[in-house]
Amino acid sequence: MKSRYNHLMNPWISLPAPTPNFPGSLYRLDPFPSDHVPPRRVDFWLPAGYDPAKRYPVLYMHDGQNLFIPAESYTKITWGVAETLTVLGIDCIVAGVWNAGQRRVPEYLPEAPFAGAHFDPLREEIRADAGAAPCSDAYLRFLVEELKPWVDANLPTLPGSAHTAVMGSSMGGLISLYALCHYPQVFGLAGCLSTHFPIGAGQIEEWMRDNLPQPGSHRLYFDFGGRGGDREYGVHHLRVRSFLDGLGWRDGSDYLIRRFPDATHNERAWRKRLHVPLRFLFAEKR
Repeated sequence: MKSRYNHLMNPWISLPAPTPNFPGSLYRLDPFPSDHVPPRRVDFWLPAGYDPAKRYPVLYMHDGQNLFIPAESYTKITWGVAETLTVLGIDCIVAGVWNAGQRRVPEYLPEAPFAGAHFDPLREEIRADAGAAPCSDAYLRFLVEELKPWVDANLPTLPGSAHTAVMGSSMGGLISLYALCHYPQVFGLAGCLSTHFPIGAGQIEEWMRDNLPQPGSHRLYFDFGGRGGDREYGVHHLRVRSFLDGLGWRDGSDYLIRRFPDATHNERAWRKRLHVPLRFLFAEKR
C-alpha cells in the first residue's frame, strides 16, 4: 500500500542520545498527520550497526513517549526498549507512536466487542471522561493505512505480517490484541503486557475467542503482575488461556502467558521483564 505521506521524510529529525551509552539512533516525525486520528509524534529507533542495505522487522509500540526518553516519559522511567533489544541481539526497527493524551482510552479500547446497544452506558462513560467515544478502529486505520505504508516506503523493512509486531501495556495491551485480530494479515506478532481486560467485564476475551486467526501463523504474548492493579488480571488470563487452548493455539509456541508475582502496573515493571516478550515474539520459528 502506497502512503500519501511519503513527503514526510523531510521533517525526519535526529534526536540526541537521551542517556549515556544509548545504543542505536533515535529519530522523530512531529507531527505525523492523519485523516483518521489527531496528528501526533512518532519516534523511530534504528539499531546500532543499522545498514540500509539490510531488511528489518518492525515493532510498533503504543504510548511512544514512555519508550526511550526519560524526561518525556509519564513516570520519568522508560521501557528501556533500545537497551533491551540491543542486549538480546534483536535487530529491528521500532516505531513508538505517542498516545493522544485524553483520547488514549477511546483510541485503545477495542470497538467491535462493544458494538451492541447494551454497551451504550460504557461508551457514554468514556465519552464523558475523555471527550470522545471509542475510536480504536480509526486508530488502527492510522497504523495500517498511513503509518505502516510510510515506514515500509522509507525504511528497509520486512513488510510481511511474520515480521510485523505490535506491543503495549494496560490499554495498550488491549489495542495490540485488537490489532492482531482485526488485521491478522498485517500484524503477525502481538505483545500484551498487563492487559486491562477488566474494563470489558469479560466481553473482550469472548470477542477474541471468536475473532482470532487460525493457530500456527501468529504469536501472542500476555503477562500480568501479582501486585497493585495487576492483581485483578489473573482470572481474565485464565479465560484467555482456556480459549487459546480450545482453539488449538500451542502454549509456548503460538502463545505465552506469564505471571510475575512481585510486579505491579508501571513502566519500571514492564522494563524489567521486557526481554521476555521480545525474546518470545522474535524467536526463530520452531
